Amino acid sequence: MKNMKRSVFLTSLLLLFALGMSAQTTDLARIEYLNLPFSKSDNSINRYRALVQAPIPINKEKKNFFVVGFEYRYVDISIKDDLDVISFGNNLVTSTQQMDAYVGYTWMQTEDWRFGGKAGIKIQSDFDGSLETDDYIYEVGAYAIKDKKKDPEEGKKPYRLIVGLTYSTTPGRNYPLPLINYYKEFHPNWTYTLGVPKTNIRHYLNDGHKDAIQAFATLDNIYANLHQNFVPLIDQGEDGTVAESIQMTLGLVGLGYEHFFTKHLLFYGYAAHSVYTDFRLEDGDGNKVYKINTENSPYFRAGLKFKY
Repeated sequence: MKNMKRSVFLTSLLLLFALGMSAQTTDLARIEYLNLPFSKSDNSINRYRALVQAPIPINKEKKNFFVVGFEYRYVDISIKDDLDVISFGNNLVTSTQQMDAYVGYTWMQTEDWRFGGKAGIKIQSDFDGSLETDDYIYEVGAYAIKDKKKDPEEGKKPYRLIVGLTYSTTPGRNYPLPLINYYKEFHPNWTYTLGVPKTNIRHYLNDGHKDAIQAFATLDNIYANLHQNFVPLIDQGEDGTVAESIQMTLGLVGLGYEHFFTKHLLFYGYAAHSVYTDFRLEDGDGNKVYKINTENSPYFRAGLKFKY
């Protein structure tokens, strides 16, 4: 029961991470690379990510938009530790893929408040065969945004508040989740953000905001359904427990750097270290079947994005 409660809590945070990220992002395009070399291990992960998002004006005067988005992630999983290779046997997972497609609509309800809704589908799988029902996850969300970054109230610093409610068909999580994110400029060239998926404090190195550094805490995860379910040869769970998915949960703290080539185009790089690591196989009820890596490890991520 304790493990189940912990699994529900972590998955809830990660759902907030995934849904919160897509709700908050102003990216029109992004390409990104992640490297995770596990400490005290020859195992490693490399992830490649691409995202495109197109806001289509419906009513320019009222600032209403229809949004179409697509994201693709390819995860290269290198399992080389002898015990893990033996445990996987002929079922060694070498890669997973994730494809997200979604549509949304956003409108200005009042001078201060913007509302929006989103619906989408994810495919998360090792793609070892034809797609199956467990590869698909459906998502819906509703959001409210008060953005006072450009025209704050008299006597107040620029800020933005996002609140929302999201729902996903992830197995075993049949309840909606709240979302809250608060951003504030509290001093010239200083900002902070509180919330999920990321909490940070940022300092711009110049008045033109061409360069910035930040300290942050965030979550990251990998999930994929396994087409060829199997029992690990060295079973660390209950006897005969079948592995049905491969998952990784990371809690991270680190430093980041951003450089703006133009107002909308920037490079970003993050160097972090995990404070919580759980790379594992799970059964269909979210119970851990086999732990692959739990050592806290370095984490490197960099990319280019074009935002509005």
